[in-house]
Amino acid sequence: MPVPSAEELTKRKRVEVGIETVSNQASTDFPGHWPGESHEWDIEHFEKKFDIRFHKYHPHDAEFSLVGIDTSVANAFRRIMLAEIPTLAIETVFINQNTSIVQDEVLAHRLGLIPLQGSKEGLDWMRWYHQPTEDDPGSGSPSDYNCVQLHLDVKCEWQEDGLKRVAQGETDPDRLYTGHNVYARDIVYTPTGKQHDIFDKEPIKPVHPQILIAKLRPKQEITLMMHAVKGVGQDHAKFSPVATASYRLLPTIDITKPIVGADAKKFARCFPRKVIALEEVTAQDVQEHPELKGQEGEAKAVVADPMSDTVSRECLRHAEFKAKVKLGRVRDHFIFRVESTGQRDSDELFLESVRLLKVKCQRIKRGLNEMMR
Repeated sequence: MPVPSAEELTKRKRVEVGIETVSNQASTDFPGHWPGESHEWDIEHFEKKFDIRFHKYHPHDAEFSLVGIDTSVANAFRRIMLAEIPTLAIETVFINQNTSIVQDEVLAHRLGLIPLQGSKEGLDWMRWYHQPTEDDPGSGSPSDYNCVQLHLDVKCEWQEDGLKRVAQGETDPDRLYTGHNVYARDIVYTPTGKQHDIFDKEPIKPVHPQILIAKLRPKQEITLMMHAVKGVGQDHAKFSPVATASYRLLPTIDITKPIVGADAKKFARCFPRKVIALEEVTAQDVQEHPELKGQEGEAKAVVADPMSDTVSRECLRHAEFKAKVKLGRVRDHFIFRVESTGQRDSDELFLESVRLLKVKCQRIKRGLNEMMR
């Protein structure tokens, strides 16, 4: 059986990016496409070529690469992170008093979009809350294991010398009123039942306490109670654990002919910073490329950091570079960017997506076994 060379395999995995077109987009590593070659999926082969590389990590922001997987699998991880990992969010708002200019429904909507955080073990311990239905009105009953109770009780008042300052022409609300800005930090968590023990060290609170909810003026007040429950992003975006979860293919930049002198500096400006570096032409470069004879010491363009490229194709718009560079992307190298909303760490979200995909596969496997009986 013929074995393709490493150069041929690299070429097959390369998506070619032209000035106006993109070619070689379709994957060809499946059985029957290449005569005499076997591309059947094999676990040992997958383990050898699969790789995970972390580039940047922060609890709320992570960037890593998955190398050697199919697009469908990479996209499955992305969609699961967006829509199927459960989180806690405000679902029901009971408004007792709202004399602000923000309408009740708008206020409730703003509260629902505030990301919450607390003990991760406690959030995992919480169960699903099911809304009552017309057929079974008693099906859903809030309790300490499926519902979190929060309160917001704020009121705006004049400062002691506020009216005097108004008479003097003062307009700064910070010097005229107290409690005129309602922030997420004003939300108070009220534990019930077992929540006293589970959320004792890490109580439920907003991830970002400085989120502005509403603005008040003297004698205006907001008094309400909220119920937060577990949900998933496919029901409502407020339950999505990520601000965004995206991936892109690794860019490639192949300089086929040397670019030196003023052209090298112009070439570097066609890309984001640090993608192209300038080095001096050496004697070894002259041996490899005789056309560089007499140009020793001049600046030469080299690829330094292709991962930072945005593939804008700017270099292909200049006639002097068209025949000297090839742009592309690696089809099986996915650079993921996961930005967590704060309830779970960004790296945990990816691991949770792997676990959920495994559960899906096991469910399909059981279904197939049942069909074969």
